[in-house]
Amino acid sequence: MSGTTETTSSPFLRRLPIIVIAAVAIFGAVYLRDYLTFETLAERREDLLAFRDANYLLTALMFIFTYVLIAGFSLPGATIATLTGGFLFSTFPGALFNIFGATLGATAIFVAARWGFGEKLGARLEGSEGVVKKIKDGIDENQWSMLFFIRLVPAVPFFMANLVPSFLEVPLRRFVISTFFGIMPGAIVYTSVGAGLGEVFARGETPDLGIIFQPQILLPILGLALLSVLPILIKTVRGKKDL
Repeated sequence: MSGTTETTSSPFLRRLPIIVIAAVAIFGAVYLRDYLTFETLAERREDLLAFRDANYLLTALMFIFTYVLIAGFSLPGATIATLTGGFLFSTFPGALFNIFGATLGATAIFVAARWGFGEKLGARLEGSEGVVKKIKDGIDENQWSMLFFIRLVPAVPFFMANLVPSFLEVPLRRFVISTFFGIMPGAIVYTSVGAGLGEVFARGETPDLGIIFQPQILLPILGLALLSVLPILIKTVRGKKDL
């Protein structure tokens, strides 16, 4: 009897973390989007600076923890959090705090999705045939390139870049390393924008969040993305020559 109970309850328990993350994400999208905004940061900036000056280490730890929650539960306001990191701690160590928080949060989603669905789905894909199997094998052979590519391309949503690897049997270590370094260029750009928020506030303006799409910023990042898939392109060209 106990074996039956364990068998029936185990799938639900394994999926419970990702179910909770999804539920909190939906709740956040509905009820928190009006709170995690640039306007809120502008209104509370003096209080935040005063608290930071009085409790720097505590502020840094609380900030990283908050960023982990935002990234881990896919809550709205990740960009505002990145700007806040620059505003409170300047470009450095603000960018480092942002990257650590985002990486830890992304890892939480990755582990939860892998534990709940990834292993079973990965086994199904591995046992499949035809086009699906070829696609999976192609990704498996070029995991580093694909992981860095989806992190570097701004058009790929952050939560998608967390979930897809969990379904493709990507090792945890590989996911963490590619996330940490892959999000670094974008994080540094937005953190540097946040570091200049004092002047923006003084002028009563809002920051230019589209800065990452300006040619002088976007082209180098896309260049890194292209560099990340260069091994795949070389392998493809060599394969065609061999034919």
